Amino acid sequence: MTAHEHLVARRGRRSGVTTMVAIHSTALGPAVGGCRLKSYAGLTQAVDDVLRLSAAMTAKCAVAGLAFGGGKSVIALEPGRVLSPGERRDVLLDHADLVAEFGGGYLAGPDVGTGPADMLVLREVSAFAFCTPEAAGGTGSSSGPTAVGVLAALRAAATAVFGSADLAGRRVVVSGYGSVGAHLAASLRQAGADVVVSDIDPAKRAEAERLGLSWAEPEKALTLTADVVIPAAVGGVLSPETPLDTPLVVGPANNQLTEDAVADDLAARGVLWVPDYVASAGGILYTLSREAEGLDHDAALARVETIGRTVEDLLKAAKANATTPLAEAAALAERRLTSGAVPRTPWPRVPRTAA
Repeated sequence: MTAHEHLVARRGRRSGVTTMVAIHSTALGPAVGGCRLKSYAGLTQAVDDVLRLSAAMTAKCAVAGLAFGGGKSVIALEPGRVLSPGERRDVLLDHADLVAEFGGGYLAGPDVGTGPADMLVLREVSAFAFCTPEAAGGTGSSSGPTAVGVLAALRAAATAVFGSADLAGRRVVVSGYGSVGAHLAASLRQAGADVVVSDIDPAKRAEAERLGLSWAEPEKALTLTADVVIPAAVGGVLSPETPLDTPLVVGPANNQLTEDAVADDLAARGVLWVPDYVASAGGILYTLSREAEGLDHDAALARVETIGRTVEDLLKAAKANATTPLAEAAALAERRLTSGAVPRTPWPRVPRTAA
């Protein structure tokens, strides 16, 4: 794909904290992507993160058939810093100033470290934030729709691997018991799967076990013998050295591979890996279907379910072309970006100010 269109960083006038926005592509429409608030060892690491994540958003939107481009934003805290409520508000308002500079060229949403309430703070300065709380007229957390999309991808991939979408009796490991991981675990448990979960927060173990879920220590989760492994936490967890013992990996965590070549390595090891930006598109599909296109809940969820058909098509293409699902997803994204073959969806825009 092409190089990034914009990378802008600012030291907040209220907080002194550095925030940044990266726009990878607006070839199909305004760039969308979450606002990540976390600690980084240095600004180089924060820049690397925002660039990598924004490029993935371009591919996610293109493959999902959305008339939006890829962007991402980061609020880069110093290691160990914990914000007071007042400091957090100042940081968010500083970030909103930066988002507003793009005049609708970048639309922010929640990501790691932020949620719907934070998007409401951004709205005080910039109209270009989505997933505000439902009580404020937004669509709230996208965790549920994201999980619905992952399950649709999982059913399609399971059919290819096991000959059936039925996961009853299958051992499924969910690595990351956050909001999306918890949704997935509950749904899979209800479907009759033997679910094992893990998380870096040991306090979540009691809740998981109360719901009938097994627990694994985070450092062991990806190495367990399982029918399915679901990375649902941090990225960069799959490398040639990762001792996977599963035929199928499908999950919502961003940037799961340490590098794209790992997809070929996994295929050579007999592991089917569904690209993360394909499986995790449910949240953005649902949110933009509701907030940009005005669809109701049921219609938006129906669109999320089409992720299953997308995965089916990618798997068929990979088999026919002797490639990987990642190669086919990248090729599909490139075709759509080059041709502009996605219907454009209007979003309110104002002129971009000088950066």
